[in-house]
Amino acid sequence: MLQRLSVGGDEDTMARKDPEPLAAAPLAYENAEFLNSPDARMLRIMAEYYEPMMRFRRERIQDTVVFFGSARFRALDVASHELELLANTGSTTPAPADQQPASPDEVRRGEASEQRQRLAEAAVEMSRYYEDARALAGLVSRWAMTLPGRRRRYVITSGGGPGIMEAANRGAYEVGARTIGLNIKLPFEQMPNPYITPDLNFEFHYFFMRKFWFAYLAKALVVFPGGFGTMDEMFELLTLAQTQKLDKDITVVIYGSSYWKSVINLEAFAEKGAIAWKDLELFQFADTPQQAFEILKAGLTVDLEHEAAFEREHALQGDGVPETPAPNAQELLGPDIAKTR
Repeated sequence: MLQRLSVGGDEDTMARKDPEPLAAAPLAYENAEFLNSPDARMLRIMAEYYEPMMRFRRERIQDTVVFFGSARFRALDVASHELELLANTGSTTPAPADQQPASPDEVRRGEASEQRQRLAEAAVEMSRYYEDARALAGLVSRWAMTLPGRRRRYVITSGGGPGIMEAANRGAYEVGARTIGLNIKLPFEQMPNPYITPDLNFEFHYFFMRKFWFAYLAKALVVFPGGFGTMDEMFELLTLAQTQKLDKDITVVIYGSSYWKSVINLEAFAEKGAIAWKDLELFQFADTPQQAFEILKAGLTVDLEHEAAFEREHALQGDGVPETPAPNAQELLGPDIAKTR
């Protein structure tokens, strides 16, 4: 069909064909260009709240014990019996050769630089912390699996990467417990460690949403030696506890007193009046897995006693955690809307 178009009021005309039929526009929630745009940022933030909540409910997770610590050192038995320093937190790439710890043979032959020899000594220390985190996570998980109730208690949670995070997930995995990894998408390559329960393996874009899930379910925190990220996460939770923004008591164990007292003087905060002396009671130091476990068990037992009193008052009780996933809203209430074909 031809159309007559008037241009500038003249009688000139031009012919134009009818347009081809349009394809259906993408649904808004399937429009990748929109979903990845600044305009949809709020939707992405909400997704990092609701999607983990759905999975935690399905897996019947009630609360967690969070492990923080360095991601940069690999365990002695993981790195082909060699100590290895990673390039960055969360990276899978080793640091340059001149920044690696010296090997035991190099140290013995006197061929290591002073810097590499110091790193070798530190690497041995950090590999010990890996094994301690692994042992402690196993102790906590084995104990937690004996607790009654219809939800999983005190599930070991880490940042999902290598190093101390891997050690925590590994210790829980080795005793048959579920274990959570809250990973973060970074500009360099990084992968979740293999010991995370697959249905509880998360990756976040937003640091603040990842921190929310660290804090929201945590009933205890264990802080192993680490760097900027570990200190950031530790002080975030200590500040929430100090300012009473947590509607619960949280047991905080700072593991490795010699390391932490050499890198930061926590008592100086109180001596200078920056915090109250009472704030130093928000955490306890531990130097062995058994010592840390006893501190955690004591704090978590108080939590269990408070909860038992609440359940008796409200006549709530359970007979163990079901193996089937918890139902979602639609399974409980029936279909809410027809599915899109």
